[in-house]
Amino acid sequence: MDIEQIRSYCLSKKSTTENFPFDEHTLVFKVHGKMFALASLQWWERGEAAINLKCNPDYAEELRAEYSSIRPGYHMSKKHWNTVYIHEGELSIQFIKELIDHSYEMVIKGLPKKLRESL
Repeated sequence: MDIEQIRSYCLSKKSTTENFPFDEHTLVFKVHGKMFALASLQWWERGEAAINLKCNPDYAEELRAEYSSIRPGYHMSKKHWNTVYIHEGELSIQFIKELIDHSYEMVIKGLPKKLRESL
C-alpha cells in the first residue's frame, strides 16, 4: 500500500479533510477537525512507509503484542496511538484499511452526538 492509496482511502471517509498543520512533511487526516491518521512524507520518501493511527488502548496493546510492525505511536500518546510500519510487509492491505477504519471510528465516538448523527 503506497501513500496515494492511504490518502485516497482516508479521504473516502465521510467528512474527512487533509492538511499539514505541523509542517510541510506531516500529512494529517481529520474528521470534523479531529485527527485520525498522520503520515510523515519524509519517512515515505526514505522507503519507511508508516502511518500513525488512533486505537482503543486495550486493542492497541493486543496489536503490538501480535505484530512486530505495530508499535506505540511515534511522537503521539503511546496509550491511544499506534505507528503502523507498512514498509515491513507484515500486514495485508485489507488489515491496514481495517486499522484506518478503527481509528476513524474511535474519533467518531468522541464527537458530540449532533456531529456523530450527521455522519
